[in-house]
Amino acid sequence: MNTTKSLLSAAAATLAFTLSAAAPMASAADAAGTAKPTVVLVHGAFADSSSWDGVTARLQADGYRVVGVANPLRSVKTDAAAVASVLQSVQGPVVLVGHSYGGAVITQAATGQANVKSLVYVAAFAPDAGENAFELTGRFPGSTLPPTLDKPVPLADGGVDLYIQQDKFPQQFAADVPHAKAVLMAAAQRPITEGALKEASDTPAWKSIPSYFVYGKADRNIPVQALSFMAQRAQSRHTVVVDGASHVVMVSHPKEVAALIEEAAGAR
Repeated sequence: MNTTKSLLSAAAATLAFTLSAAAPMASAADAAGTAKPTVVLVHGAFADSSSWDGVTARLQADGYRVVGVANPLRSVKTDAAAVASVLQSVQGPVVLVGHSYGGAVITQAATGQANVKSLVYVAAFAPDAGENAFELTGRFPGSTLPPTLDKPVPLADGGVDLYIQQDKFPQQFAADVPHAKAVLMAAAQRPITEGALKEASDTPAWKSIPSYFVYGKADRNIPVQALSFMAQRAQSRHTVVVDGASHVVMVSHPKEVAALIEEAAGAR
């Protein structure tokens, strides 16, 4: 009987020691897990959060927590407010990433958000106060988007939704993406209101938060000159220009985009 009690006592002691030893290791692992910023991804017009799948897979494999925001695409102000609410729900630092019109959204959403450590613009607008996506696109030659837009869809509030014609979508929006995938993207595209593209931006976050830019040389939506101008004006810490890449550079070149996001995440 005494022998049994001794064995039980020894086992209990061993278990207690094991748990106490494991606790610091778990705490250290938890601390390590929270050391990396959360990456918040904001898609643009005519796209959805699945456009980030290739980038997300790479970031997650490298230990990053990723949140893909469903951008409403209704107006800069309300879309930015929606993204800001997500930012406020995240504990710890954030790298905020925007594609296309999503760049205009993060430019406004990040203003005043203390946890946003860096901004990454992926073939994206980075407007200054008073500017809008429509005007910035027309300021420089090169966009072939207007003729590819479908007939506007009237909305109850008097505005209109814009889509790209499905048969023109692959060549216009995703020329370097496998055709079968681009056709699926065309069918699933999310519309944006015309008003959102013409809405003036407010105080730009890139004036106070470090920014990074990546875009393709074969972008047919936003002129390459416009993207270069915005990157230089924002004093981008690192600008990556991908040869032959279309407007959806994150779909066709997820490795390069993910690498830049991780660079932004690790910057001091």
